[in-house]
Amino acid sequence: MPELSQETERGRALLPFGVAEVTGPSMVPTLRHGDRLVVHYEARIRPGDVVVLRHPFQQDLLVVKRAAERRDGGWWVLGDNAYAGGDSTDYGTVPEDLVLGRVRFRYRPRQEAQRSPFAVVRWVLSAARPVFSDRSGRAAARRLRAR
Repeated sequence: MPELSQETERGRALLPFGVAEVTGPSMVPTLRHGDRLVVHYEARIRPGDVVVLRHPFQQDLLVVKRAAERRDGGWWVLGDNAYAGGDSTDYGTVPEDLVLGRVRFRYRPRQEAQRSPFAVVRWVLSAARPVFSDRSGRAAARRLRAR
């Protein structure tokens, strides 16, 4: 289950945006371990958005998931990696007030091994990407039907 850095919570009162770090594989291939996220707090959430939320049973733990659909009592959230677990299939619907914000961008920090000019240029071109919503809902719909 991706855990996010608690730095996310610190500048939240001052700015509507914050930074978080992903740990864990549940959002692969969209997000990978070590990715940094730019989170838009209190943004409008729609099905298909990648969101940051408090874990329903351990509220000091922040997680990142895809909001699959709105249900009675909150959001049904799923990880993009069906084999990693740690989503609504384990803990049910997440109340609205536990969903903190929407992920807008991800960037990958440069690794120490990326020293050659070619590797640095490749990193610059691929490090920052917007995180798009899955408005089609195809992946989530397949997983919801399978449950």
